[in-house]
Amino acid sequence: MAQQLEDGPPDEVDLDFSREWVEFTDPADPDHRVRADLTWLTSAWTCVYGRGCAGVVEGRAEDGCCNHGAFFTDTEDLERVGAAVAELTDADWQRRPQWAADWTEPDVLDESDEDGGTALRTRVVDGACVFLNRADHPGGGGCALHGLALRTDRHPLETKPDVCWQLPVRREQEWVDRPDETRVLVSSIGEFDRRGWGPGGHDLHWWCTGSPTAHVAAEPLVLTYAAELTELLGRAAYAELRRLTEARLDAGLVAPHPASPRPVDVQLHRRRPVT
Repeated sequence: MAQQLEDGPPDEVDLDFSREWVEFTDPADPDHRVRADLTWLTSAWTCVYGRGCAGVVEGRAEDGCCNHGAFFTDTEDLERVGAAVAELTDADWQRRPQWAADWTEPDVLDESDEDGGTALRTRVVDGACVFLNRADHPGGGGCALHGLALRTDRHPLETKPDVCWQLPVRREQEWVDRPDETRVLVSSIGEFDRRGWGPGGHDLHWWCTGSPTAHVAAEPLVLTYAAELTELLGRAAYAELRRLTEARLDAGLVAPHPASPRPVDVQLHRRRPVT
């Protein structure tokens, strides 16, 4: 891999910098407010797995961010992935012959939890998620579930665990009681940076969201992640988010992402240069 350099992984910007946010009411639900990080959504980030990704574990760039398995958010998430697993063939999935019937395992969800609460995740085999095909697999390396989606003309969010297709977007939700005794659900959409992993995030070999190496898309994230953001927020809220984000780009973003190239002039209709 080109990015596995002797002097370390690609550079990353500092975690703390100025960000620009927008907040609005979901047009389809007056009790739903959306807070969105425009600095992140107008960035040029894109997944560079296999084309510059240095991986979260030193010396294992081919694993990307798949070393620790994926926890399931709920029963629906588990069942959806289970249905996709049932579709996988030996050609799709390198480890199917051994692990087709035993692809989950319990693990500690939060190491700071003194009660040791556990949850199911995808099994980790030889230091990476059981669904990660190695480079020597005849069908090619990478996530078997992702490959299944592409082979069957689906979006990967239909076959992969929630956490996998959401990364590196972070959604946090909370009910907020306001002074007038009304209550709203606030969905915050932002960057899943190193801190999103908890204390251990600072120990990752490399993380892509803050690295210029991964900020090479021709269009802003609000466009390239349209399907994921729609799934997280709903169609009406995403449409409003996109409108507001594009309007802010046209007006001149106050706080652009420091890892991204400078946005091009407005007359180019918000496109970013390919670097």
